[in-house]
Amino acid sequence: MRKPKTFLLIIVLLAISCLLPSGFSENRSQSYQLLDKPDGSTYYKLNITVQQSLYEYYIEKSHSLNSNSEFAKFVTPYALRPIADCLLEIYTDDEDFVNGVLMIVHQIPYNETQAKYPVETIVENKGDCDLFSYVVASIVKAHGLDVVLLYYESQAHMNIGVSLPHVPHDARETAYYVTHNNIHYYVAEVTGEDWQNGWRVGECPDKLKNAPAQVITLENCEQTTYGQVSASYKTLASSTISLIISPTYLIQGGTVTLSGQLSPPLQNRTVTIYIKINNSPWIVLDTITTNHGYFTYAWNTEAAGICYIRSSWSGNNDYAGADSTIQTVTILSAFFVLLLVITAILVCIGITVFIMSRQAQPSIPEPQPPEIPS
Repeated sequence: MRKPKTFLLIIVLLAISCLLPSGFSENRSQSYQLLDKPDGSTYYKLNITVQQSLYEYYIEKSHSLNSNSEFAKFVTPYALRPIADCLLEIYTDDEDFVNGVLMIVHQIPYNETQAKYPVETIVENKGDCDLFSYVVASIVKAHGLDVVLLYYESQAHMNIGVSLPHVPHDARETAYYVTHNNIHYYVAEVTGEDWQNGWRVGECPDKLKNAPAQVITLENCEQTTYGQVSASYKTLASSTISLIISPTYLIQGGTVTLSGQLSPPLQNRTVTIYIKINNSPWIVLDTITTNHGYFTYAWNTEAAGICYIRSSWSGNNDYAGADSTIQTVTILSAFFVLLLVITAILVCIGITVFIMSRQAQPSIPEPQPPEIPS
Protein backbone atom coordinates (compact mmCIF):
# COMPACT_ATOMS: atom_id res chain seq x y z
CA MET A 1 0.00 0.00 0.00
CA ARG A 2 3.00 2.35 0.28
CA LYS A 3 3.64 2.57 -3.48
CA PRO A 4 0.37 4.39 -4.41
CA LYS A 5 0.99 6.92 -1.60
CA THR A 6 4.56 7.51 -2.75
CA PHE A 7 3.43 7.95 -6.36
CA LEU A 8 0.72 10.42 -5.28
CA LEU A 9 3.27 12.43 -3.28
CA ILE A 10 5.57 12.66 -6.32
CA ILE A 11 2.68 13.88 -8.50
CA VAL A 12 1.77 16.56 -5.93
CA LEU A 13 5.38 17.78 -5.68
CA LEU A 14 5.69 17.95 -9.46
CA ALA A 15 2.46 19.93 -9.72
CA ILE A 16 3.66 22.40 -7.09
CA SER A 17 7.02 22.81 -8.84
CA CYS A 18 5.26 23.61 -12.12
CA LEU A 19 3.45 26.50 -10.46
CA LEU A 20 6.67 28.10 -9.24
CA PRO A 21 9.09 30.08 -11.44
CA SER A 22 12.17 28.16 -12.44
CA GLY A 23 15.41 29.21 -10.82
CA PHE A 24 17.34 28.07 -13.89
CA SER A 25 17.93 30.62 -16.59
CA GLU A 26 19.51 30.33 -20.01
CA ASN A 27 19.99 32.42 -23.12
CA ARG A 28 18.27 31.60 -26.40
CA SER A 29 20.34 32.06 -29.56
CA GLN A 30 19.59 32.20 -33.28
CA SER A 31 21.88 32.81 -36.25
CA TYR A 32 21.00 34.31 -39.66
CA GLN A 33 22.87 34.53 -42.96
CA LEU A 34 23.13 37.88 -44.73
CA LEU A 35 24.42 39.14 -48.07
CA ASP A 36 25.90 42.59 -48.58
CA LYS A 37 23.44 43.07 -51.48
CA PRO A 38 20.48 41.03 -52.77
CA ASP A 39 22.75 39.78 -55.58
CA GLY A 40 25.94 40.18 -53.57
CA SER A 41 28.72 37.71 -52.93
CA THR A 42 29.86 38.68 -49.42
CA TYR A 43 28.26 36.63 -46.66
CA TYR A 44 27.80 37.53 -43.02
CA LYS A 45 26.52 35.54 -40.07
CA LEU A 46 24.49 37.51 -37.55
CA ASN A 47 24.22 35.97 -34.07
CA ILE A 48 21.29 37.06 -31.90
CA THR A 49 20.91 36.13 -28.24
CA VAL A 50 17.85 36.64 -26.05
CA GLN A 51 17.90 36.36 -22.26
CA GLN A 52 15.28 34.14 -20.66
CA SER A 53 14.05 37.05 -18.53
CA LEU A 54 13.32 39.18 -21.61
CA TYR A 55 11.54 36.27 -23.28
CA GLU A 56 9.37 35.63 -20.24
CA TYR A 57 8.67 39.35 -19.88
CA TYR A 58 7.11 39.43 -23.35
CA ILE A 59 5.34 36.10 -22.91
CA GLU A 60 3.46 37.53 -19.94
CA LYS A 61 2.57 40.88 -21.55
CA SER A 62 -0.97 41.33 -22.82
CA HIS A 63 -1.52 39.76 -26.25
CA SER A 64 -5.15 40.75 -26.62
CA LEU A 65 -6.37 42.69 -29.66
CA ASN A 66 -9.50 44.83 -29.49
CA SER A 67 -9.05 46.51 -32.86
CA ASN A 68 -6.75 46.44 -35.89
CA SER A 69 -5.00 49.60 -34.72
CA GLU A 70 -3.64 47.61 -31.77
CA PHE A 71 -1.43 45.60 -34.12
CA ALA A 72 1.07 48.41 -33.53
CA LYS A 73 1.65 47.42 -29.91
CA PHE A 74 3.51 44.32 -31.11
CA VAL A 75 6.18 46.47 -32.77
CA THR A 76 9.13 46.79 -30.34
CA PRO A 77 11.94 48.93 -31.83
CA TYR A 78 13.97 49.39 -28.66
CA ALA A 79 14.17 45.69 -27.85
CA LEU A 80 15.57 44.91 -31.33
CA ARG A 81 17.76 47.98 -31.76
CA PRO A 82 21.02 46.00 -31.41
CA ILE A 83 20.01 44.10 -34.57
CA ALA A 84 19.51 47.38 -36.45
CA ASP A 85 22.88 48.63 -35.20
CA CYS A 86 24.59 45.50 -36.54
CA LEU A 87 22.90 45.80 -39.94
CA LEU A 88 24.07 49.39 -40.22
CA GLU A 89 27.65 48.13 -40.08
CA ILE A 90 27.24 46.55 -43.52
CA TYR A 91 24.33 48.46 -45.09
CA THR A 92 24.85 52.16 -45.70
CA ASP A 93 21.87 52.50 -48.05
CA ASP A 94 18.35 52.37 -46.59
CA GLU A 95 17.07 50.09 -49.36
CA ASP A 96 19.88 47.61 -48.69
CA PHE A 97 19.14 47.85 -44.98
CA VAL A 98 15.47 46.92 -45.47
CA ASN A 99 16.41 44.04 -47.79
CA GLY A 100 18.82 42.83 -45.11
CA VAL A 101 15.99 42.76 -42.58
CA LEU A 102 13.85 40.82 -45.06
CA MET A 103 16.66 38.27 -45.41
CA ILE A 104 16.41 37.63 -41.67
CA VAL A 105 12.66 36.93 -41.54
CA HIS A 106 12.81 34.91 -44.76
CA GLN A 107 14.91 32.40 -42.77
CA ILE A 108 12.28 31.91 -40.06
CA PRO A 109 10.00 28.90 -40.75
CA TYR A 110 6.39 29.79 -41.52
CA ASN A 111 3.85 28.56 -39.00
CA GLU A 112 0.46 30.08 -38.32
CA THR A 113 0.14 31.04 -34.70
CA GLN A 114 -1.41 33.55 -32.33
CA ALA A 115 -0.17 37.12 -31.92
CA LYS A 116 3.32 37.32 -30.43
CA TYR A 117 6.00 39.92 -29.83
CA PRO A 118 9.20 39.91 -31.94
CA VAL A 119 11.34 38.55 -29.09
CA GLU A 120 9.00 35.55 -28.84
CA THR A 121 9.18 34.98 -32.60
CA ILE A 122 12.98 35.06 -32.61
CA VAL A 123 13.26 32.65 -29.67
CA GLU A 124 10.63 30.21 -30.95
CA ASN A 125 11.94 30.46 -34.54
CA LYS A 126 8.54 30.31 -36.21
CA GLY A 127 5.76 32.66 -37.17
CA ASP A 128 3.34 33.88 -39.82
CA CYS A 129 2.87 37.08 -41.82
CA ASP A 130 1.72 39.12 -38.79
CA LEU A 131 4.64 38.07 -36.63
CA PHE A 132 7.19 38.58 -39.42
CA SER A 133 5.75 42.04 -40.05
CA TYR A 134 6.23 42.97 -36.40
CA VAL A 135 9.86 41.83 -36.50
CA VAL A 136 10.68 43.72 -39.70
CA ALA A 137 8.82 46.88 -38.63
CA SER A 138 10.61 46.84 -35.26
CA ILE A 139 14.10 46.66 -36.79
CA VAL A 140 13.33 49.17 -39.56
CA LYS A 141 11.81 51.64 -37.10
CA ALA A 142 14.80 51.17 -34.77
CA HIS A 143 16.90 52.48 -37.68
CA GLY A 144 14.70 55.57 -37.80
CA LEU A 145 12.86 54.93 -41.07
CA ASP A 146 9.18 55.74 -41.50
CA VAL A 147 7.45 52.35 -41.59
CA VAL A 148 3.82 51.21 -41.42
CA LEU A 149 1.98 47.92 -41.18
CA LEU A 150 -0.18 47.02 -44.18
CA TYR A 151 -3.16 44.84 -43.33
CA TYR A 152 -5.12 43.18 -46.17
CA GLU A 153 -8.28 42.05 -44.42
CA SER A 154 -9.77 40.50 -47.56
CA GLN A 155 -6.64 38.36 -47.96
CA ALA A 156 -6.10 37.74 -44.23
CA HIS A 157 -2.52 38.94 -44.76
CA MET A 158 -0.06 41.50 -43.46
CA ASN A 159 3.21 42.98 -44.66
CA ILE A 160 4.87 46.38 -44.26
CA GLY A 161 5.43 49.61 -46.15
CA VAL A 162 8.62 51.68 -45.90
CA SER A 163 9.26 55.26 -46.93
CA LEU A 164 12.66 55.37 -48.69
CA PRO A 165 14.71 58.36 -49.87
CA HIS A 166 14.77 56.92 -53.40
CA VAL A 167 12.89 54.47 -55.59
CA PRO A 168 14.14 50.91 -54.90
CA HIS A 169 16.91 50.03 -57.36
CA ASP A 170 17.01 46.29 -56.69
CA ALA A 171 13.30 45.56 -57.19
CA ARG A 172 12.90 43.09 -60.07
CA GLU A 173 9.71 44.80 -61.22
CA THR A 174 8.28 48.29 -61.18
CA ALA A 175 8.49 49.30 -57.54
CA TYR A 176 5.06 49.03 -55.91
CA TYR A 177 3.95 51.38 -53.16
CA VAL A 178 0.94 52.44 -51.11
CA THR A 179 0.23 56.13 -50.61
CA HIS A 180 -0.79 57.41 -47.18
CA ASN A 181 -0.82 61.07 -46.16
CA ASN A 182 0.96 61.88 -49.45
CA ILE A 183 3.85 59.56 -48.53
CA HIS A 184 4.90 56.64 -50.74
CA TYR A 185 5.37 53.49 -48.65
CA TYR A 186 7.14 50.83 -50.70
CA VAL A 187 5.74 47.38 -50.03
CA ALA A 188 8.01 44.81 -48.40
CA GLU A 189 6.66 41.25 -48.40
CA VAL A 190 7.75 39.42 -45.26
CA THR A 191 6.83 35.81 -46.04
CA GLY A 192 8.80 33.27 -48.05
CA GLU A 193 11.66 31.03 -46.94
CA ASP A 194 14.11 31.73 -49.80
CA TRP A 195 16.26 34.34 -48.09
CA GLN A 196 18.73 34.73 -50.98
CA ASN A 197 16.16 35.15 -53.75
CA GLY A 198 13.10 36.16 -51.77
CA TRP A 199 10.95 39.28 -51.91
CA ARG A 200 12.73 42.62 -51.96
CA VAL A 201 11.40 45.99 -50.90
CA GLY A 202 9.26 47.40 -53.72
CA GLU A 203 8.11 43.96 -54.88
CA CYS A 204 4.52 42.97 -54.18
CA PRO A 205 2.68 39.65 -54.70
CA ASP A 206 0.16 39.95 -57.55
CA LYS A 207 -2.82 39.01 -55.39
CA LEU A 208 -2.14 41.99 -53.13
CA LYS A 209 -1.75 44.68 -55.80
CA ASN A 210 -5.48 45.20 -56.17
CA ALA A 211 -6.44 44.29 -52.61
CA PRO A 212 -7.38 47.15 -50.27
CA ALA A 213 -4.74 47.68 -47.60
CA GLN A 214 -5.34 49.25 -44.22
CA VAL A 215 -2.36 51.41 -43.28
CA ILE A 216 -1.54 51.08 -39.59
CA THR A 217 0.86 53.73 -38.36
CA LEU A 218 3.11 53.07 -35.40
CA GLU A 219 2.47 55.92 -32.98
CA ASN A 220 1.21 53.32 -30.51
CA CYS A 221 4.14 50.94 -30.82
CA GLU A 222 6.24 50.15 -27.76
CA GLN A 223 8.36 53.24 -27.24
CA THR A 224 10.88 51.79 -24.82
CA THR A 225 11.54 48.81 -22.61
CA TYR A 226 14.19 47.76 -20.14
CA GLY A 227 15.76 44.87 -22.00
CA GLN A 228 17.28 44.31 -25.41
CA VAL A 229 18.54 41.36 -27.40
CA SER A 230 22.27 40.93 -28.01
CA ALA A 231 23.52 40.93 -31.60
CA SER A 232 26.93 40.53 -33.20
CA TYR A 233 28.71 39.10 -36.25
CA LYS A 234 31.05 37.21 -33.97
CA THR A 235 30.30 34.57 -31.39
CA LEU A 236 29.36 36.40 -28.22
CA ALA A 237 31.34 35.58 -25.11
CA SER A 238 29.33 34.46 -22.10
CA SER A 239 28.71 36.64 -19.08
CA THR A 240 27.21 36.01 -15.65
CA ILE A 241 25.30 38.08 -13.15
CA SER A 242 24.56 37.31 -9.52
CA LEU A 243 21.88 38.48 -7.09
CA ILE A 244 21.97 38.48 -3.29
CA ILE A 245 18.89 39.43 -1.27
CA SER A 246 18.71 40.40 2.40
CA PRO A 247 16.51 39.76 4.28
CA THR A 248 14.41 37.06 2.64
CA TYR A 249 11.61 37.31 5.22
CA LEU A 250 10.21 40.65 6.37
CA ILE A 251 7.07 42.57 7.26
CA GLN A 252 5.24 44.61 4.63
CA GLY A 253 6.71 48.10 4.37
CA GLY A 254 10.23 46.96 5.22
CA THR A 255 13.32 47.39 3.03
CA VAL A 256 15.08 44.67 1.07
CA THR A 257 18.67 45.15 -0.10
CA LEU A 258 19.42 43.73 -3.54
CA SER A 259 23.06 43.42 -4.57
CA GLY A 260 25.11 41.52 -7.07
CA GLN A 261 27.95 41.48 -9.54
CA LEU A 262 28.27 41.41 -13.30
CA SER A 263 31.11 39.35 -14.72
CA PRO A 264 33.09 40.66 -16.58
CA PRO A 265 33.20 43.63 -14.15
CA LEU A 266 32.07 46.28 -16.64
CA GLN A 267 31.51 49.89 -15.66
CA ASN A 268 28.25 51.85 -16.14
CA ARG A 269 26.22 48.94 -17.49
CA THR A 270 22.46 48.85 -16.94
CA VAL A 271 21.11 46.02 -14.83
CA THR A 272 17.36 45.40 -14.84
CA ILE A 273 15.55 44.03 -11.79
CA TYR A 274 12.47 41.95 -12.62
CA ILE A 275 9.92 40.95 -9.97
CA LYS A 276 6.90 38.67 -9.92
CA ILE A 277 4.54 39.01 -6.95
CA ASN A 278 2.56 35.84 -6.26
CA ASN A 279 1.10 34.78 -9.63
CA SER A 280 1.23 38.17 -11.34
CA PRO A 281 3.23 38.66 -14.59
CA TRP A 282 6.90 39.62 -14.48
CA ILE A 283 7.32 43.39 -14.26
CA VAL A 284 10.35 45.68 -14.07
CA LEU A 285 11.08 46.94 -10.58
CA ASP A 286 13.86 49.32 -11.61
CA THR A 287 17.23 49.61 -13.35
CA ILE A 288 20.63 50.01 -11.71
CA THR A 289 24.02 51.11 -13.08
CA THR A 290 27.05 48.99 -12.31
CA ASN A 291 30.14 50.31 -10.56
CA HIS A 292 33.04 48.15 -11.76
CA GLY A 293 30.58 45.31 -12.14
CA TYR A 294 28.91 45.70 -8.74
CA PHE A 295 25.42 47.01 -8.08
CA THR A 296 23.16 47.52 -5.08
CA TYR A 297 19.57 48.63 -4.67
CA ALA A 298 17.26 49.30 -1.72
CA TRP A 299 13.69 48.14 -2.34
CA ASN A 300 10.96 49.48 -0.09
CA THR A 301 8.32 46.78 -0.16
CA GLU A 302 4.64 47.62 -0.48
CA ALA A 303 2.67 44.53 -1.46
CA ALA A 304 2.58 41.41 0.69
CA GLY A 305 3.09 37.93 -0.67
CA ILE A 306 5.79 35.72 -2.14
CA CYS A 307 8.02 37.73 -4.48
CA TYR A 308 10.31 36.23 -7.11
CA ILE A 309 13.23 38.45 -8.12
CA ARG A 310 15.94 38.21 -10.78
CA SER A 311 18.58 40.57 -12.16
CA SER A 312 19.37 40.81 -15.86
CA TRP A 313 21.89 42.38 -18.21
CA SER A 314 21.20 42.75 -21.94
CA GLY A 315 24.78 42.26 -23.14
CA ASN A 316 26.68 44.18 -25.83
CA ASN A 317 28.66 43.57 -29.03
CA ASP A 318 31.15 41.40 -27.16
CA TYR A 319 29.15 39.61 -24.49
CA ALA A 320 25.80 37.86 -24.49
CA GLY A 321 23.31 39.02 -21.88
CA ALA A 322 22.80 37.13 -18.65
CA ASP A 323 20.20 36.49 -15.97
CA SER A 324 20.70 35.69 -12.33
CA THR A 325 18.98 32.77 -10.67
CA ILE A 326 15.52 33.57 -9.33
CA GLN A 327 15.49 34.48 -5.64
CA THR A 328 12.47 34.42 -3.33
CA VAL A 329 11.38 36.96 -0.72
CA THR A 330 8.43 36.39 1.61
CA ILE A 331 6.71 39.61 2.64
CA LEU A 332 4.27 39.21 5.49
CA SER A 333 1.21 41.43 5.65
CA ALA A 334 1.27 43.88 8.56
CA PHE A 335 -2.34 42.88 9.31
CA PHE A 336 -1.39 39.21 9.29
CA VAL A 337 1.51 39.84 11.68
CA LEU A 338 -0.76 41.88 13.97
CA LEU A 339 -3.30 39.06 13.90
CA LEU A 340 -0.59 36.57 14.84
CA VAL A 341 0.55 38.76 17.73
CA ILE A 342 -3.01 39.18 19.02
CA THR A 343 -3.61 35.43 18.67
CA ALA A 344 -0.40 34.68 20.56
CA ILE A 345 -1.34 37.11 23.33
CA LEU A 346 -4.80 35.57 23.65
CA VAL A 347 -3.33 32.08 23.78
CA CYS A 348 -0.88 33.17 26.51
CA ILE A 349 -3.70 34.79 28.48
CA GLY A 350 -5.80 31.65 28.12
CA ILE A 351 -2.95 29.43 29.34
CA THR A 352 -2.25 31.79 32.25
CA VAL A 353 -5.91 31.87 33.32
CA PHE A 354 -6.11 28.09 33.08
CA ILE A 355 -3.01 27.61 35.25
CA MET A 356 -4.15 30.17 37.84
CA SER A 357 -7.63 28.63 38.04
CA ARG A 358 -6.09 25.23 38.65
CA GLN A 359 -3.95 26.61 41.44
CA ALA A 360 -6.90 28.41 43.08
CA GLN A 361 -9.03 25.24 43.46
CA PRO A 362 -9.08 23.85 47.09
CA SER A 363 -7.37 20.55 47.51
CA ILE A 364 -9.68 17.62 48.29
CA PRO A 365 -8.20 15.16 50.75
CA GLU A 366 -7.87 11.70 49.48
CA PRO A 367 -10.32 9.24 51.07
CA GLN A 368 -8.79 7.02 53.74
CA PRO A 369 -9.54 3.32 53.86
CA PRO A 370 -11.81 2.30 56.78
CA GLU A 371 -10.14 0.97 59.88
CA ILE A 372 -10.53 -2.75 60.45
CA PRO A 373 -11.35 -3.56 64.10
CA SER A 374 -8.83 -5.77 65.75
